[in-house]
Order: sequence, then structure tokens, then C-alpha cells
Amino acid sequence: MPNLIEILHQEMRLRNYSPKTVKAYTRVIGDLYKKVKKPLRELSESDIKTYLLGLHDRGLSSQSVALATNAINFLYRDIYKRKDYTPLRHPKRSQKLPVVLTRTEIERLIAQSKNLKHRLLLAISYAAGLRVSEALSLRVRDIDLQELIITVRQGKGCKDRRTVLSQKLISDLSSLIMGRDDKSYLFESERGGKLTSETASAVFRSSLKKAGIKKDASFHSLRHSFATHLLENGVDVRYVQELLGHANIRTTQIYTHLTNPALKNIKSPL
Repeated sequence: MPNLIEILHQEMRLRNYSPKTVKAYTRVIGDLYKKVKKPLRELSESDIKTYLLGLHDRGLSSQSVALATNAINFLYRDIYKRKDYTPLRHPKRSQKLPVVLTRTEIERLIAQSKNLKHRLLLAISYAAGLRVSEALSLRVRDIDLQELIITVRQGKGCKDRRTVLSQKLISDLSSLIMGRDDKSYLFESERGGKLTSETASAVFRSSLKKAGIKKDASFHSLRHSFATHLLENGVDVRYVQELLGHANIRTTQIYTHLTNPALKNIKSPL
């Protein structure tokens, strides 16, 4: 099993998979091995489906089961190269609407953090529509204060893109990066390197609680709010797609369900 995990690591790194995906896939394969208690190369389709049904029974979300399905397909298709293996189809994903904060809630949330670095982490993630991993990977060189542009390097899908920067953040950003090397992380940890996603989530949860916001929001809600508010401002969905870095326009169109002006104008008959 240790050899298989190492082979998985090497193969995924060669294909430029993100560290997050590498970690997730190896965790799934390790869990599969523990559950079936026999060599994975010998598993039948029935064995694999029984494992995936077990994930459902354990209460995992459809997204988690889909990830496990991807990991298993990768193992048998790309590592074992089994010619008799038919890739499993993903389970139907749940169609939950994203949790979006109002503009007032965003302002209250950001204002709660008295730490400049933490406050800017929240503000820039909302103002530019960044994933937490993208915000934490920003370097000083990626911030163009004159053009109000942020360069996101190797985002999801290993693609570079550019997104917008709010003029309101110029003063605080100038203070944060003053005297810093261009290659240094924008949000550095006190121990060196970049802040962890766990720290970012803790900062968000703390600010959410202090702001008295009861919504079941996560750090990713900042990105959801960015997209929703742009559409409310009349920005074309294709521009929003480009700023978010979505490969498929359908992913971006989920936000149009939250901004339908015709729906908001309908009055209940009660």
C-alpha cells in the first residue's frame, strides 16, 4: 500500500494535479484499502460499488462521493490501466444554492477584524472573487495597484487569470507590502511561508460570529457573494465567468438564480 500511495503521488504530480487533489485522492484510496481489506488490483466492480454505497450510508455528500469516484477511476484507468475497467459514473450532485452574504453583511464581516493582514485577506477574497487557495498563494508581484488588477497564477485547472482589485484596498495593501520582496507571499505566516487554509477559515468564522451573522456561510461564501453582487450590478455573466475562472458558463449561471429581478418583483398572494 505505501508503494501504491507513492506511485499515486508521483503520477498526479507529473500531471500537474493540485496538492489539494493529490491529498484527497490518496486519502480515498487509503480508505478504500482499509475497508475492503484485500489487494485493490483484484477488486471487482461490485466491490467498488459496495464501497461507494457505504460512503452514502456514512452520510457523505454527493460531492464527496463524486470525488471518491474520480479517485477510484483514476486508480484503475491511469495507474493499473485495467482494460476491463469501465469508469464509474458520478452520482448526481445536489443542487443547493450557494450561501451569499449581503453587501451590508460583507462590510460588517470585514470590519470585525482588527488585524490588517486578516482584514485584507477577507476583503481581497470578496473584492476579487478568489478561492481561499488562490488568495493564500498571492505574492506581492501579483498585485498591480496602479491598474487595479490581480494576477491569479495556477488557479483551479492550473490556469492563470486576471481579476479586479478594489480601489478601496489600495491604502491598506500599500501598508502591507511596503518594503516587501516581490516574491514574498502577500499573506505570510508568522512562521514563514503562507497562511494555511485552516487559519483563513478560522479568521472567517471568528469575524462571522462577531458580526452576528447567523447564515451557514464559509470562506467560499465571499466568492459566491462577489459573483452575485456583480450580476446584480448588471455585469454580463460571461465577464463574471472570466473573472471567476470557470471553465464552463453553466457553473457561473448558478448565480443568476440568486439575482433574478423578475422573481424579486413577484409579490406573494398572502
